[in-house]
Amino acid sequence: MPDLSPARILIVDDEPPIVELIRGYLNREGWAVEVAADGSTAIDLARLTAPDVIVLDLMLPGIDGIEVCRQVRTFSDAYVLMLTARSEEVDRIVGLSIGADDYLVKPFSPRELVARIKAMLRRPRAAVRLSAPAGLEIDEPRHRVRVDGAEVELTATEFGILTALARDPGLVLSRAVLLDRVWGPEFAADDHLVDVHVANLRRKLDDDPLAPRFIETVRAVGYRLIDR
Repeated sequence: MPDLSPARILIVDDEPPIVELIRGYLNREGWAVEVAADGSTAIDLARLTAPDVIVLDLMLPGIDGIEVCRQVRTFSDAYVLMLTARSEEVDRIVGLSIGADDYLVKPFSPRELVARIKAMLRRPRAAVRLSAPAGLEIDEPRHRVRVDGAEVELTATEFGILTALARDPGLVLSRAVLLDRVWGPEFAADDHLVDVHVANLRRKLDDDPLAPRFIETVRAVGYRLIDR
């Protein structure tokens, strides 16, 4: 039988007028609504209530929305819709590969927010395990990586690099392509930044660059995830 229980929505925002506006529209849809005004409370409520969708403001007191999303992804596959005050932050949200599913720029139409949530709820959520070499497991929605069964803690940037490589296993991605996919097309930086983060990623994966199990350097070109 289909699940007839109301969808559970967690609103995370520290501006009471916006919260009450959103809550009113969501309640009219018959959805169960919880509210958090800061990042720490949001993480606790996400664990406690297991929401289907989290409406998450980027700028929060204490832990910001990006870190909230990163931490929530370690235990939840809830859809995350980010709210941002500036359109320039969209590249940052997407580029960090933090696991957000969608975004809206303030001010936004509450009807548009409801439409986005309905579209998310119509899509079945399934764990996504990207292609990876033996011994390496990548669970993108939960922001979880394991090496030989042991969980490895990665930063959002390291996780973004790994998932970018895992989407095209065996193919060489140049440093410029990795900068574009992980940091965003507007981000200006030297290619050396990629090398630094790849080195940190390898260290955490216990991957020797001289005898790699997972990430191979292609001299003067870039990196690839070993496809075997």
